[in-house]
Amino acid sequence: MYRLYFLFLLLPFLAVGQDYGNPLWMRYPALSPDGQTIVFSYQGDLYSVPSSGGEAVPLTLHEAHDYQPVWSPDGQQIAFASDRFGNFDIYLMPAPGGKAERLTYHSAHDHPSDFSADGQEVLFTSVRTPSAESALFPYRRFNQLYQTPTTGGQPTQELSLPMDHAQLSSSGDKMLYQDLKGYEDIWRKHHTSSIARDLWVYDTNSEEHTQLTTFSGEDRDPCWSADEQSVYYLSEESGSFNVWKMEVSNPSQKTQLTDFDLHPVRFLSVSNEETLCFGYHGEVYTMKEGAEPQKVNISIRTDDKYNARRLETFTNKATEMALSPNGKEIAFVVRGEVFVTAVESGLTKRVTNTPEQERSISFDPEGRKILYASERDSSWNLYETRITREEEPYFYAATVLEETPILETDVETFQPAYSPDGEEVAFLEERTTLKVVNLDSKNIRTILPGDKNYSYSDGDQWYQWSPDGKWFLAQFLDRGRWIP
Repeated sequence: MYRLYFLFLLLPFLAVGQDYGNPLWMRYPALSPDGQTIVFSYQGDLYSVPSSGGEAVPLTLHEAHDYQPVWSPDGQQIAFASDRFGNFDIYLMPAPGGKAERLTYHSAHDHPSDFSADGQEVLFTSVRTPSAESALFPYRRFNQLYQTPTTGGQPTQELSLPMDHAQLSSSGDKMLYQDLKGYEDIWRKHHTSSIARDLWVYDTNSEEHTQLTTFSGEDRDPCWSADEQSVYYLSEESGSFNVWKMEVSNPSQKTQLTDFDLHPVRFLSVSNEETLCFGYHGEVYTMKEGAEPQKVNISIRTDDKYNARRLETFTNKATEMALSPNGKEIAFVVRGEVFVTAVESGLTKRVTNTPEQERSISFDPEGRKILYASERDSSWNLYETRITREEEPYFYAATVLEETPILETDVETFQPAYSPDGEEVAFLEERTTLKVVNLDSKNIRTILPGDKNYSYSDGDQWYQWSPDGKWFLAQFLDRGRWIP
């Protein structure tokens, strides 16, 4: 056996330093209970800024990703999620800044939701294991609600029900939350289905759950009003996510408070005095009910966190590989780029160098071409790179390589595969339709129509040429097996 080591060329890294007078993509803004301070996540660190605007001060400067801050009821502490040890755990730090203490140690991701009413516990969601009484047991796909002491200790499960964004009332006897009925992407917009999120209130004494919303689309991020008789929340009921308010005792009595129509409102929080804070198109806004939203003018003065370019050596993290027909070189993909290495010497050559990602690599039958898909010009397209000089038999030692588009269209075309004779390329169009393009004539024919399959996640389809190139072995979804 042998191991391959690859030395890579300079790779660009995203720097933290920005135009400090107009930073964008400040996310997860959380307004303090007194309404004076906003903590938000910006490029993997937490920053604090007065709610009136001004210069943001970094609270964390860690190479890990820190985000999703939550204030304690007294405004003295901030809980947040960080992947400093590989997965996201709960950390706790003083609100003015200081050393962050790790509270959870489980291998599952943990994300904070709220504090207990007395501020002694942090409520968080985690995909661990539902209780044995749950119908989902031992399914480990949906979040459950846990709490952990702020002084450290063993977390305990509060509710086995799949849920997110739990928000306790001031007395702790009521809890708002959004349900989790399915695993749809949380960033998907205009989603309407039976698994769209709804809002509920849970009575911690009677253990009764009462549904508050029934809209067929998304309702999210519930927050208590000051008197806890109403709920502020985000909803797509008017088309795009906006801020709404409803009465707990009469949920049908609801009012839309904002009227954004181009981008969704995200990350709602509310102060004790009912100042609303949320994110919109990468910026932070505050508002009072009945008034117009006001953008919080924020400046961030920080140097670059990393060198703009740095030399990286990888011995792992290749996402796919393909062996050449002669068995003397291997093509592989790292960080969305195609490389080829010699099996014996380890000499490696970079094949692609684009800002887009490449994938689905394979050699042609003669080993002088490499086929792949690349996401360029807003859609996936098909390309091949060939060795141009006849006297050069190997990619890893070739002096001249030439890339040629095979198929460039507005529709998604990817997962290409050469036919056994190398004269045609099969591919998936719009994720489910299996087609073949002739490399000489460019004629395209359909092998398996798209209505014979349903793609739910990227890369979930499969097919393969037969050795003689006359057949395909492919997935096929029986009629009625899936209802999109």
